[in-house]
Amino acid sequence: MAFDPLTIIMLAVLAVLVIFMFRNSRKRQAQARELQSKVAVGAEVMTNFGLYGTILEMDDEENQVLLETTPGTVLKVHRQTVTRVVTESPIAPSQEVIDHSADGEPEFGERLDEVETDTTASTSSADKPAIDFTKPADKSDKKGDE
Repeated sequence: MAFDPLTIIMLAVLAVLVIFMFRNSRKRQAQARELQSKVAVGAEVMTNFGLYGTILEMDDEENQVLLETTPGTVLKVHRQTVTRVVTESPIAPSQEVIDHSADGEPEFGERLDEVETDTTASTSSADKPAIDFTKPADKSDKKGDE
């Protein structure tokens, strides 16, 4: 019995799909094992519905976890709803002095307000904004109230 090329291609595609299914299944199992190893009493976690809390107690027989969301508020949830262990960065953001480039351009993501201007330049009325947005609008400026 001779196989035509289309049948061979279809069998190859099917084989590739089966291989990817097993590969993805193994990845998910490894991720679940890693998560369960991190989940312990005292860990701050997030549930799959977005609730953050600290684990107070774990019941392996019933697959239940007691979460304290706020002081005095304890919730009982299923263990599988814990989807992520929250890890906070122990290093606080540094208060570094911003070093501007030689051409005076702000760095990527830096606001223009933060860029130091040349203090030797004189301030004239042309440098001041025409409209001051920090003050409330004057009611007499409205047209049509004549």
